Amino acid sequence: MSTHDPDCIFCKIIAGQIPSKRVYEDEDLLVFHDIHPWAPVHFLMVPKTHIASMAQLTPEHERLMGRMMVLAPKLALEQGCNPYPDGGFRMVCNTGTEGGQEVRHLHVHIMGGPRPWLRG
Repeated sequence: MSTHDPDCIFCKIIAGQIPSKRVYEDEDLLVFHDIHPWAPVHFLMVPKTHIASMAQLTPEHERLMGRMMVLAPKLALEQGCNPYPDGGFRMVCNTGTEGGQEVRHLHVHIMGGPRPWLRG
């Protein structure tokens, strides 16, 4: 599995070749604001390793995906989502063409804030 795809827009963002408004970064993950937000809070969480989609996950990715799921609520609150249960957020991970995936690099959308949202 390649760790970087030179033609992938998210790999270019991870490498700093394309600017982004970063929310969080560590050795495995980059989190940045969506450039076309659908909600008052809308950011993307991407692994730094190029994984095309959820369909390519293997048991070796369990720890990474677990970290993403645990980190999402913390970042959602920090970015302005209201607390559970009256507040909250939505997580979306489009997979494949029929699943609505536009960028072939695994990414999770985290969206929240007061409704109604423009989309979603």
